[in-house]
Amino acid sequence: MTLEDLRQKALFQNTIDTWIMLCEENKAEWYSPEDYKRFMAHLFQNGLKLQKFPLCIKESGGMYQRGKDKTQFAESLSQSTDPNAAAYTIRLSDETIKIIRQFNASVVA
Repeated sequence: MTLEDLRQKALFQNTIDTWIMLCEENKAEWYSPEDYKRFMAHLFQNGLKLQKFPLCIKESGGMYQRGKDKTQFAESLSQSTDPNAAAYTIRLSDETIKIIRQFNASVVA
């Protein structure tokens, strides 16, 4: 699935699902909380408007592709007080997708 496919489901998505889709596009591992935080820093540095997303960890999804547990990933993020560890709502416009894909390729490659 691509970011455009994700946008087809809903124009507004949470950043955890967006992060997972970016990694899937790049055939990269998504399970690192530190990489997710770097991704979020990239979005903030590029001035994207993000709204805090009240993610219910138990409803965030179970086992995801590659056998990783998305709920466990969200739980590990919730342990951090770093604002980059939070989940946000993001509007997947063409410009936003372009900024998302500009994220440091060495992290998601």
